[in-house]
Amino acid sequence: MTPNELTRYDGGGLAAVVQLVTDGLTSVNSKRNYAKALTGFLNWWERNERPSLNKATVQRYKTEIQDRLAPATVNLTLSAIRRLALEAADNGYLDPATAGAIERVKGVKSQGVRSGNWLTKSQAQELLNLPDITTLKGLRDRAMLAVMLGAGLRRSEVAVLAFEHIQQRDGRWVIVDLIGKGNRVRSVPIPSWTKAAVDAWAESADLRAGRVFRPIHKGGFIGGETITPQAVHDTARAWLAELGINAAPHDLRRTYAKLARKGGSSLEQIQLSLGHASIKTTERYLGMTQDLTDAPCDRLGLSLAGD
Repeated sequence: MTPNELTRYDGGGLAAVVQLVTDGLTSVNSKRNYAKALTGFLNWWERNERPSLNKATVQRYKTEIQDRLAPATVNLTLSAIRRLALEAADNGYLDPATAGAIERVKGVKSQGVRSGNWLTKSQAQELLNLPDITTLKGLRDRAMLAVMLGAGLRRSEVAVLAFEHIQQRDGRWVIVDLIGKGNRVRSVPIPSWTKAAVDAWAESADLRAGRVFRPIHKGGFIGGETITPQAVHDTARAWLAELGINAAPHDLRRTYAKLARKGGSSLEQIQLSLGHASIKTTERYLGMTQDLTDAPCDRLGLSLAGD
């Protein structure tokens, strides 16, 4: 192949470069999002008879998608294409100067700040009490929702949560040494009602070690030792739909932050519990440490039915 173009690049080789792009990412969500973005770009590339991969081509694609996609999605797509170009250059399929030019394609600016969705306190309370706890699945689903609402965990974190993570610190229950996005490690205090929901599920399922959440067969028995992030997503989405609320499972994490903030928890402590990317910088800048005696989860105002 002549450097500076991918017009004769075979599908198998192209798939290999796409694989290199996704393999370089640590987050499961990022891998999925980049793969989706590159699939969209390459489908467009095929429909347009495989034009040379250069800055002008990427600019043209950017112009077409920014009329129908949100700025954040456009920028993610451009990031994926930049990585594709760099990997192609590193493997001799694209001229480095062309890859550098593609790297300089600017993203689009967002107008305003996306506030997202979140549940009110009454909606969160109703959601928490929806599952039928006379069934094994209902107990599991309630515990899953309790962890998402009571600790603000991401779905990938819920999927890998183990009983060994849940320990006592400073006289309270804490999810200890949880590895989250970007392989960052954090500890998250949980309210008593979250621990009670997990205990009820564990007792009924006769679980004491390993992953907290397991798949449940249609016959009503545990069907494996691990659950996928997608299964966590689907479970939460099903209960949100049952409640009649137009919200995504990730909005439960946002609800955790909103209710904790409204309850009086400090912004800094919420950031520590959520484990945002800038948390280490925030800790150094403010010279603060995590408060386990007055944690964000203590400010949510939720409880289990009957408590």
